[in-house]
Amino acid sequence: MPRRVLQGVVVSDKMDKTVVVRVERRVRHPIYKKIIRRSGKFTAHDAGNRCKEGDVVRIRECRPLSRSKRWEVIDEAGAASAT
Repeated sequence: MPRRVLQGVVVSDKMDKTVVVRVERRVRHPIYKKIIRRSGKFTAHDAGNRCKEGDVVRIRECRPLSRSKRWEVIDEAGAASAT
């Protein structure tokens, strides 16, 4: 069975070898037919502590690594903006 791959933004990198990634998806409201945004937060394994807050990353499903970690970072799609 193929593993799911999602893309999102790192919202927290305070933990060791772990990042929190917010993944947004767009869905159509069943009654009003308007496109709305829904988001979910996933904790992902970042072995090298390379990801920083604001980075756009891709995450992939993996075996359970801890109580809450079931995803791993596979690559960084974009860097954080310097503001």
